[in-house]
Amino acid sequence: MQGLEIARAFFEQYGRPMLEEQFSPQLPQIAVGLIGSGSECFGFDDAVSRDHDFEPGFIIFLPDEETIDRRTAFLMERAYTKLPREFMGLKRSLMAPVGGPRHGVMRAAEFFQDKVGSPDGTLSLYQWLTVPEASLAEAVNGEIFYDGPGTVTRIRACLATYPADIRRKKLASSLLLMAQAGQYNYTRCLAHGEKAAAQLAVHEFVQHTMKVVFLLNQVYEPYYKWSFRAMRRLPKLDLTAEVLEYLLTTDNEPEMAEEKYDVIEGICADVIDELIDQGLTEANCGDLEKHAYSVNDGILDAELRNMHILAAID
Repeated sequence: MQGLEIARAFFEQYGRPMLEEQFSPQLPQIAVGLIGSGSECFGFDDAVSRDHDFEPGFIIFLPDEETIDRRTAFLMERAYTKLPREFMGLKRSLMAPVGGPRHGVMRAAEFFQDKVGSPDGTLSLYQWLTVPEASLAEAVNGEIFYDGPGTVTRIRACLATYPADIRRKKLASSLLLMAQAGQYNYTRCLAHGEKAAAQLAVHEFVQHTMKVVFLLNQVYEPYYKWSFRAMRRLPKLDLTAEVLEYLLTTDNEPEMAEEKYDVIEGICADVIDELIDQGLTEANCGDLEKHAYSVNDGILDAELRNMHILAAID
């Protein structure tokens, strides 16, 4: 049973009854779910990930202090800590995990401020460009089990995907770096006899290819250790994960290098086909750099369009 399922079961069996019995006046004003940090919030938890920071639990999201005051919040925290210490064979920790508490009672505004720099999910142009993508992923992952006022659900809906122009800018930036690293610098590094530098070019190509694939799927890329697992679940270009893994785990001897360059060109061709299918480029060639600039040219907001093409690299 995955962590999200365990969290929902724990809430339904113990959390909801506790809230209904002890905090019924506040119930219409709160939300409950499991989102944020941790593999279980993405559905990636397994036997290995359960060796730390894993326990049955959920988050109770509170509105501002004018709606639910500090004393009531404190009483709710105490009630939460008194829930059973063990559930489905899993013990709840007495200590907060590294990085701060992931379960318990939190102010919704503080949670989203911490994740994306905005208490209500409203982001400026600059924030959309600079908030780490993994943080956006943590703001919209997991599940909300109950939302009385609907506030947390609305905030998550506002943050669910990049605005169209921001998506284009981020695509343009990573497409350009894909082209430079894969279609150009990889073979040039090898020609100079710099095998290590060539592998750095491969790493750069892989990193930005992954960003492009997530952007084309309109899904945020999570923290890097989960990127490959998340990519394999995407509906578009999911098989790219396998060939990217091949690029990272093979050497750069002459015969292998030639094959790797062919793989790079194949990936670029697949990406270009998807850009065309989604109406994101007007270029008509196999040069990914030209498609990067075409994607950028399609940005409607003049200020954003005229920023440096790499302005969206975080």
